[in-house]
Amino acid sequence: MYTCGPTVYNYAHIGNLRTYVFEDILKRVFKFNGYKIKHVMNITDVGHLTSDADEGEDKMEREAARAGKSAWEIASFYTIAFRKDLAELNISEPNIWCRATEHIKEQIKLIKKLERKGFTYKTLDGIYFDTSKLTDYGKLANLKKQELRAGVRISMGAKKNPTDFALWKFSPPLIKRQMEWESPWGIGFPGWHIECSAMAEKYLGQPFDIHCGGIDHIPVHHTNEIAQSEAANGRPLANYWLHGEFLLTGDAKMAKSERNFITLQTIKDRGISPLAYRYLLLQTHYRKQLTFSWEALQAAQNGLNNFYEKAKKLSDNKKPSSFFKNKFLEKINNDLDVPGALSWVWQGLKDGDFSLETLYKFDEVLGLQIKEQEIKNKNETNIEIPSEVKKLITERAAARAEKNWTKSDELRDELEKSGYVVKDTKDGMNIIKK
Repeated sequence: MYTCGPTVYNYAHIGNLRTYVFEDILKRVFKFNGYKIKHVMNITDVGHLTSDADEGEDKMEREAARAGKSAWEIASFYTIAFRKDLAELNISEPNIWCRATEHIKEQIKLIKKLERKGFTYKTLDGIYFDTSKLTDYGKLANLKKQELRAGVRISMGAKKNPTDFALWKFSPPLIKRQMEWESPWGIGFPGWHIECSAMAEKYLGQPFDIHCGGIDHIPVHHTNEIAQSEAANGRPLANYWLHGEFLLTGDAKMAKSERNFITLQTIKDRGISPLAYRYLLLQTHYRKQLTFSWEALQAAQNGLNNFYEKAKKLSDNKKPSSFFKNKFLEKINNDLDVPGALSWVWQGLKDGDFSLETLYKFDEVLGLQIKEQEIKNKNETNIEIPSEVKKLITERAAARAEKNWTKSDELRDELEKSGYVVKDTKDGMNIIKK
């Protein structure tokens, strides 16, 4: 399984993270069914330009100049931030991380193979793939080349066809890039699409089983991956392609370029758990668009809290039932119908039908950390709160009753300085020791 990873020039937004949650669910469902997974994810740290037309600045170089840091520092910083986001959403990491900058030789080797087979041509700014040499170019996206006009989806420049794309870009004359390499065609850097083809082939072979990504990858990135990989090797790149749908803000998709993106830190700053966002995503099928709102996210936080409360009341004594497992499998194996599975689990929670152990088993797919929450609750029950902290809690409860929010916030800060985190719920304050 190969999944397209982040371009590490900025934080991942929660629209990006929706795709990674979907891919995590996919992996968990396969494991639940007894499969072993070899999962590869790339880190794009070079070659992703600001335009799909193979024009504009390299996103890494642009951010480095803006921040006054090296492109390598930018890549390292945002890669660490991305992995932190995965951990907080309880997304399991891939077996193999692969950085574009660490696989330049593999990318050059693949371009040379395409060159030998007559699929490339040279322009003043790079080596391009000639899409006219393929009769089925764009089959993943059902593109019709006759409907694509230069200047509409992709500008022509020196390209022969509007759908042609860069395999290798030359460094601009008299400009020293931070990220550039020697190649048979001149000093430069790889195109965005070639990295995934080269690294997927290296670690998974061709064809491999499943390729995933966001739905926005279909018309350009994944279409071009298929074109170059199949032209080079004469066989499919992957047997199955799965894509996660957009997260919308209003009527628009969430995107960094549109400046309408929200990060996981933004959610945390509002006092909402990252797992509440995961819970929100589980309620909508991965192939359906989801409109984000703060009201929906708060409802998800409330729902998740209620879920944990219901889990507390399940008996440990009931034996796990194969009936429940089969019913759960029936849902999740139907094109990852996690919303249906979650609804069914909720009914079982309300009726007290299954054991806590059975719920733990279901959580191997849901990933809501139910067992960890139970352990945390037991630990918190045994916390002895010092008298001075109890006094602050009492004062804050009084301030909230008087709707003195300024005083309430000041006391929250004092409690945090004392080593206690305050979470306000509909049932009152939860005090957690850091």
